[in-house]
Amino acid sequence: MPKTIIVSNRLPIKIKQEDGELTLEPSEGGLATGLGSIYKEGNNIWIGWPGLAIKKSKQKEEVIARLKEENMRPVFLTEKEIEDYYEGFSNETLWPNFHYFNQYAVYDESFWRAYQLVNRKFAESIEAVLEDGDTLWIHDYQLLLLPQLVREIKPNVSIGFFLHIPFPSYESFRLLPWRRELLQGMMGSDFLGFHTYDDMRHFLSSVNRLAGIGNTNGKITVGNRPIMADALPMGIDYEKYAEAAAHPDTLAREVRYRTSLGDVNVILSIDRLDYSKGIPQRLLAFERFLMEYPEFNGKVSLLMVVVPSRDRVPKYAQLKEEIDLLVGRINGKFSKMDWTPIHYFYRSFPLNALSAFYRMANVALVTPMRDGMNLVCKEYIASKLDKKGVLILSEMAGSSKELSDAILINPNDMDAMVRAMREALIMPEEEQQRRMDIMQQSLKRYNIHSWVSLFMKRLNFVKQEQANLQTKALNEEITSQIESSYRKSKDRIIFLDYDGTLVGFHANPNDSKPDKELKDLLAKISKDASNKVVIISGRDRHTLNEWVSSFNVDIIAEHGVWHKRKGEEWTQFMDLDNSWKDEFRNVLEMYVDRTPGSFIEEKDYSLVWHYRKVETGLGEMRTRELTSHLKYISSEKDIQILEGHKVIEVKNFQVNKGFAVTQWLKEHTYDFYMACGDDWTDEDTFKALPDEAVTIKVGSSSSSAKYRVQNQKDIRSVLNRLIG
Repeated sequence: MPKTIIVSNRLPIKIKQEDGELTLEPSEGGLATGLGSIYKEGNNIWIGWPGLAIKKSKQKEEVIARLKEENMRPVFLTEKEIEDYYEGFSNETLWPNFHYFNQYAVYDESFWRAYQLVNRKFAESIEAVLEDGDTLWIHDYQLLLLPQLVREIKPNVSIGFFLHIPFPSYESFRLLPWRRELLQGMMGSDFLGFHTYDDMRHFLSSVNRLAGIGNTNGKITVGNRPIMADALPMGIDYEKYAEAAAHPDTLAREVRYRTSLGDVNVILSIDRLDYSKGIPQRLLAFERFLMEYPEFNGKVSLLMVVVPSRDRVPKYAQLKEEIDLLVGRINGKFSKMDWTPIHYFYRSFPLNALSAFYRMANVALVTPMRDGMNLVCKEYIASKLDKKGVLILSEMAGSSKELSDAILINPNDMDAMVRAMREALIMPEEEQQRRMDIMQQSLKRYNIHSWVSLFMKRLNFVKQEQANLQTKALNEEITSQIESSYRKSKDRIIFLDYDGTLVGFHANPNDSKPDKELKDLLAKISKDASNKVVIISGRDRHTLNEWVSSFNVDIIAEHGVWHKRKGEEWTQFMDLDNSWKDEFRNVLEMYVDRTPGSFIEEKDYSLVWHYRKVETGLGEMRTRELTSHLKYISSEKDIQILEGHKVIEVKNFQVNKGFAVTQWLKEHTYDFYMACGDDWTDEDTFKALPDEAVTIKVGSSSSSAKYRVQNQKDIRSVLNRLIG
């Protein structure tokens, strides 16, 4: 029976070793909660590192056996692997780069080798349990290479990947010496999820700039496999935090804490020790707040919880020391006998204690310099049963895209942070409740369970799309069936693309005129009174008129702008505007000047930039630049940018081959339909035809066509066989 395999760096348990005995405790993290509904069912499984370097074989066997009862499978790592792969490459190379702290990034070849080694270790562990029909969900930056490694083991497996931290802009990502390998690893996935649209956009930009692959609405084609990237912000288990806020233990703690603090407003700050969280900046802003608004001295306290993390690493130890000094300085400067400005805790707290903090806090101050999502702000909102309280949130946190009713600030703007604290403290209760209610309704709807369900639905959708685009290779048996249908029919229509389908590509497009073999073929197939042959091409009408009008064929030119029936004049399906051409021509001419060998072909209602003659590498690079430029200036215009074989075409959005084919099919009903094409503009033709149509794709890329052949010689062979 097919199963779901979840893979993450850490398993959702904590293993502790005391006096040689191993104890297992469940993790309370949001991911463990959300995915519990998946990995605990049936034969599903969660694979990951158990969190401890275990050397003894007997203990490893014990861990394997105990984890198996929990539907988990461990990947054991040595202390050296943990140091180089996890502490090294993951947290000293990828983490700072992805959070835009490149001054802290370490580019160490030994870290990279360890990262590759451990990702292969995970792949081997997956291979041991992976079966046909299984679904894989891989999580986070520690395992960026894993999707492609698994794809190489089982090419048709369904793989989803979610990145829980920001994906950086191309300008940051390109600094990584191993950027292409990391991207290639990620593109082994079928569906990639990110917290925000910006993260998704940055990923697609890097794919375009580094791998030379464009995208359409988040869809990219890797080889002959379409994959998709999308933004799916992660939620929390809303009910869990709402229930914790009403628990008797939480209420008792709140009373004790409030009594200890006295009659003051509480600003709450909870973070893991990390330079991306902006903790020193927050303390400096609070200090300035007390200086600029002295009327709040004695009336407001900052309750700051910093959860220990990697404090043996020098820069983290330095960060802790800076925080300690700032807290000491501010308290020493402002404290009174009956008031402490900052209550600082360097430790973690149980859920009910955190819930009490959330309940009693008048303001939550969540101001990271950069954060993938940040769930603390969501937990704070879920805990506000009376809807009283104000959230101050950094624009640089992914959650800011959802929680627009918070007070949003730039964490680099100290003055704005100071003003936000005052605004939050004096905000009327009615306004607090209005904002809180809106944010609570949003978080209830988009909770952790909704996130899990949506991700799996999107992954299944992509796999279904791939299945729909799977084309069978045209073999002898299928060809015979097509031939039989052809001979039995008496009223046929055949749509034939030109470049790449009937003829090959040439450096000079004018060298693609019909050769003798093609002329003979077109003459014979169009002479049959039972056949209506339509040449449908992106070529301009004048060239097509010169090359094929002597045959008994109808012609559709420029992807459907112009059409000409045999013996008639050229006409258009609709009136089109070409006033946009001057602006776009100027851009194309600029790229011609910068790219020796490229040239512009101008049609009546489109412009085409050719780069067949351009030096290999330069053409591809210019293509990525030009495509990005054209899409930017066309974003608010009814213009479409098409990437073909060594060409980029700019045309009216209303024009496509599918619309033209539909007009032809309206006039008559046929008993045999056929279409042949080689690029994605021909997909519109395939989709416009009835289900029983014979559709043939030239090339190996994915297609909605039923069958595929390798090249134009194969198409000619099929057509020659049909006409005997």
